[in-house]
Amino acid sequence: MYVSARSDYALRAMLAVAAAVRGGGGDAGGGGTSELVKAGSLAEVQEIPLSFLQGILLDLRRAGLLLSHRGAEGGYALTRPPEEITVGDVLRAVGGSLTTVRGLPAERAGYHGVAAGLTDVWLAVHGAIATVVDSTSLADLLNRTTTDRASTTS
Repeated sequence: MYVSARSDYALRAMLAVAAAVRGGGGDAGGGGTSELVKAGSLAEVQEIPLSFLQGILLDLRRAGLLLSHRGAEGGYALTRPPEEITVGDVLRAVGGSLTTVRGLPAERAGYHGVAAGLTDVWLAVHGAIATVVDSTSLADLLNRTTTDRASTTS
């Protein structure tokens, strides 16, 4: 599995919005409330080029993971609680298939002769990745961050 900058940025942006929902503020750019998170704030705090982030946010909105509100008081919010949005949801929204072989989804990689068994290997790899990313929610990642911060300050 190759994690592109686009996928990494999408996950970071979604985590920042999720942290704002929880009232975490801090790195979320949400100021400690459940207000809408502005794209400019996300870009600045997460160090993501704004023009690149805007395309990512559009993909996340089209996938039904984010809501956007226009205007001076506008911004972005999650469509569901962080517990209900998985890493896999975000990765698929911005990158399509989780596993590709020569640019094709793993299930479409075809082999003949001595290499025929490779299809089974790529499908198993795809299944293992899907198991991890589909069982890890944004809330799980935020909880790890909270736990890590608590253990370093104790």
